[in-house]
Amino acid sequence: MRGWGRALRAAGSLRWVSTRPGAAHCGQSERPQGRRAELPAGPDLRHFLRGAAGESEPEPGQGSTSGLGKVYLETYGCQMNVNDTEIAWAILQKSGYIRTKEAEEADVILLVTCSVRDKAEQAIWNRLQHLKALKARRHQASLPLRIGILGCMAERLKEEILHREKLVDIVAGPDAYRDLPRLLAVAESGQQAANVLLSLDETYADILPVQTSAGGKTAFVSIMRGCDNMCSYCIVPFTRGRERSRPITSILQEVKVLSDQVLQLIQERHNICKQLHLPAQSGSTRVLEAMRRGYTREAYLDLVQHVRNTIPGVSLSSDFIAGFCGETEEDHQQTVSLLREVRYNVGFLFAYSMRQKTRAYHRLQDDVPADVKRRRLEELITVFREEAARANEAMVGQSQLVLVEGPSKRSASELCGRNDGNIKVIFPDADIEDAEGCKALVRAQPGDYVLVKVTSASSQTLKGVPLCRTTLSRSAACH
Repeated sequence: MRGWGRALRAAGSLRWVSTRPGAAHCGQSERPQGRRAELPAGPDLRHFLRGAAGESEPEPGQGSTSGLGKVYLETYGCQMNVNDTEIAWAILQKSGYIRTKEAEEADVILLVTCSVRDKAEQAIWNRLQHLKALKARRHQASLPLRIGILGCMAERLKEEILHREKLVDIVAGPDAYRDLPRLLAVAESGQQAANVLLSLDETYADILPVQTSAGGKTAFVSIMRGCDNMCSYCIVPFTRGRERSRPITSILQEVKVLSDQVLQLIQERHNICKQLHLPAQSGSTRVLEAMRRGYTREAYLDLVQHVRNTIPGVSLSSDFIAGFCGETEEDHQQTVSLLREVRYNVGFLFAYSMRQKTRAYHRLQDDVPADVKRRRLEELITVFREEAARANEAMVGQSQLVLVEGPSKRSASELCGRNDGNIKVIFPDADIEDAEGCKALVRAQPGDYVLVKVTSASSQTLKGVPLCRTTLSRSAACH
């Protein structure tokens, strides 16, 4: 995953184009020769003072009119364009721009475009016709509006966009998003500006994308850019350049940030169960390496501590394998100690069995005798149950919110459900009050929430008495 280390000059991407007398715009040039007089005005002193002063970055969606202006972003095409939009916004936000959700109140409208099919480009041309009227109204009101075309269509059509639609102020290819603040500063002076220079090493690895969709349920992590396949029908290699991968450290950092956001969300939202499955497989770093798990015992324990610090009271489950290839008695005891240290609420433990076609089948020896595997597994199960029982006993006397699943398998007179930590809770199927204030008693049904006071606990279940039927929101309000 190394960068290519040099730049690719795309055909037609390094040139000066005059759109009207005395108004030039730059494709990309760090040292233009003999054309100094035609250089467009760049950022003024305020731009640099703002960066030097270290002003705090505005939050997305704020209604403030401070900063360089409000930006409205529209995304067309694939998931890569969604990620590009987040990268572009991260750059602009850091430069002092503010995001708006309304095109009518924006100072800058940026369209992140696609060129994979003609229909995708036609959608942009049509959208520009709608924006032409908006720009005209803003001009009459002396409120300038700058419009930019970003992404693959910008890379493919370059000057045609600027010449065909005079309302477009900037054009930036997929590798030119770092240049957006400068391009917008040029456009603010009334000139058109473009940068469509492709790169062999630009991956935006140091830029953490900022999600642009409020309340989004998904996030994209880009691990590479460009394409080398050169399929005969495909424009992508020509609009996104050669294939290059992000450094793995940058990918991991972005995933870590997203993971922390997920943990924080679990902690904040009462409608998300506070339970995580963290498969360990072994407590020995040496065995974990043989398993090719990619982490050490120490790193795993750090993760557990981080999770518990972020989500107090979180319930943890895990997987463990007893007797993996080459496992010694010392390795086994390290797994035993991990079980005691973490104290899981739920566990899935198995003796190792060799599977054909796996790397272990071809590279390692299944050298732990079957009777040793059984003994070690039994010991792991015993330790797990002891610690799970201790963890569950801590809930005796507490009231737990239980989602009713149905009748208990062992008794038709009892109901079974799960609490917030995904632990099984058994309680009598009896008449109970309803928290809504109804005078009549009710019987809990599958899908209902019931507040249950825990009276006893084992390693696998909690038992209690039902207090009342309630709702998720009402229960959260009481806590």
